[in-house]
Amino acid sequence: MPSTTYAGTSVEVNEEGFFEDPSEWTEAMAPQIAREQGIDELTEPHWQVIKFMRAEYAEKGTGPTVRVLGKTSGVTVKELYQLFPKGPAKMAAKIAGIPKPRGCI
Repeated sequence: MPSTTYAGTSVEVNEEGFFEDPSEWTEAMAPQIAREQGIDELTEPHWQVIKFMRAEYAEKGTGPTVRVLGKTSGVTVKELYQLFPKGPAKMAAKIAGIPKPRGCI
């Protein structure tokens, strides 16, 4: 299983780069993961989505879809695509250190 280092901590990831164990994620890792995804700076709306993704994963065992994110995170679908242009649910899940949500390709 591949591993990578974020914020000085080695973590196991799958072949797509998603954390194998979401409990290893820390907020300090998020900016580095975001930069690797092409996001230079995490703004307050980014953090709102990241924290929402982690809460949904903790409660339901999976990350929300873009549709659910747009309806329940407080950030519109249009804004989600501006914040996470390569696919909001997939990018936000990766930055949040949770597995890829169901339905993401």
